[in-house]
Formats: sequence, C-alpha cells, structure tokens
Amino acid sequence: MFQLKPISKDSIPAAIEKAERYRLLDEPGLAESICLDILDADPQHSKAIIILLLAITDQFNAASAGDVNRARELLSRLQSDYEKNYYAGIISEREGMAVLKRMKGGQFAVYEWLCEAMDYYEKAEALRPPGNDDAILRWNTCARQIMRHHLKPMSEKYVEPPLE
Repeated sequence: MFQLKPISKDSIPAAIEKAERYRLLDEPGLAESICLDILDADPQHSKAIIILLLAITDQFNAASAGDVNRARELLSRLQSDYEKNYYAGIISEREGMAVLKRMKGGQFAVYEWLCEAMDYYEKAEALRPPGNDDAILRWNTCARQIMRHHLKPMSEKYVEPPLE
C-alpha cells in the first residue's frame, strides 16, 4: 500500500480553506481527505474536526450506516457541550433526510431520526452562546420536514411481555 505524506502545520490554514471549498463544491470526499491530513498534523484542530464531521454527513445519501458511527465518533473530540449536542443533531437530521431520500417506506425511521435531532438541538439551544440561534433554526427545519412529509411515529411500540 501507500504511505501517506504528511502536511506541515504551516499549511493548515490554506488546507482548511480548501476543505471548506470542496464541501461547497459538493465534493465531500475530497474535503474529508484534506481534513484527515490536517488532523494527522494537528489532532485537536477543532475546525478540521467539524468540517470532517460535516463532510461525512454530506455523504449519507450514498453511504451506509457505518458512516453514522464514524461521524458520531468525532463528537467526543469537540470542545464544548453545545458543539457536541448541535453536531449530534446534525448527524441525526442528515441521516433522517438520507433515509427519506433512499427509502420511500422508511417514514417511521425518518420521524425517529428527526425527533432525535430535535432533542439534541433543544439541548444545544439551552447551551448556546448569546446571539447564536443555529440550534433553533435546525429544530425548525426538522419540524417543517416532519410536517411537510406528514411523518408520524409508529402507532404501537413493541413491549416485551413479562415472563411468568
């Protein structure tokens, strides 16, 4: 196999700009690769962690559930409880929307993913910095998606019967 070449710490600001640009150009795989190089050079670089998480979630439409786990693993590397909850919400929301696009019959799963995202956004809202309403905007987006697509929870939850 190949041995990856390291980047210098001095090149990180330009690499961050490239990663952001590739995300905007809908090239999340390229953004992901750049972030991995940045994190090899500086494992605690918070902006690279966030861009990597977002690049992974950008690929949910074409990827498997294993990528949800990869994105969730990055949450522990975020610096604040606000960021941890906000980006956990992003992961759940994007997985829900990916399920909606992939499976027309996955309505109940989509509802659950979006409700989970809304729970995270409410936690983030309580911790948000002054003037930051991002969690509220995301919560409202999830609520509108649920209403627009007429999503509903499963009417009956399975309950394990007691053993006699």
